[in-house]
Amino acid sequence: MQLLPIPTRRITTADHDLFSIFDAYLPRFSEGDILAVSSKIIAICEGRTTPLEDTDKAALIEAESTWFLPKAVSRYNIYLTIKTNALMPSAGIDESNSDGRYVLWPADPQRTANAICAYLRRRFGLRHAGVIITDSRPLPLRWGVTGFCVAHSGFRALYDYRGQLDLFGRPLQMTQTNVADALAAAAVLVMGEGAEQTPLARITGAPYVEFQDHDPTPEELAALAIAPEDDLYAPLLTAVEWRRGDG
Repeated sequence: MQLLPIPTRRITTADHDLFSIFDAYLPRFSEGDILAVSSKIIAICEGRTTPLEDTDKAALIEAESTWFLPKAVSRYNIYLTIKTNALMPSAGIDESNSDGRYVLWPADPQRTANAICAYLRRRFGLRHAGVIITDSRPLPLRWGVTGFCVAHSGFRALYDYRGQLDLFGRPLQMTQTNVADALAAAAVLVMGEGAEQTPLARITGAPYVEFQDHDPTPEELAALAIAPEDDLYAPLLTAVEWRRGDG
């Protein structure tokens, strides 16, 4: 597998056409490749930003969250939030590399991932192409952030080992690999978190990828999500009083 970060010019709030960025900086794309796209440049092109000085960040986070814990419960004075079944700080709202603005998540990441995938197939004459929209977050009990998949299209997010045999012939009963998140983590590593100016990455030769000719179905997307009470970490997730956000 190879991951190739793609340099671009600096993307600012003057940009409104995401696909013109792809036209300019993605000269080639091959059968079976996957394009990683930073959620930030999508949100910027959608106008999903707001000036720092004119914004009540706390109210914005609560509006963008599905569930949130008030920042007062954090020793770091940071909201812990759940947004579209992903646990993260601040509902994904960020102010890095944004020229004095808060950048929200894209309005509809899944719709955008599907549109990018259709664009890649059409532009390059491909049958199989994949897309992951990426962001980063910290992991519990670990310093540092790692990438994760906000939305995907063109391939199955989960590789199912259930029913296969392990090294000693024992049938696997529960194991599924989250291919989309694994690829997002690798892509974000090469895309960087600072001034690298590489908001895109092309992934070639990725293993365990099962391409498909349709957008992810509602059933496939639902299979990715786990309710807090059903999660392995339910004792932690349900031991606090989450507040309902508007997102």
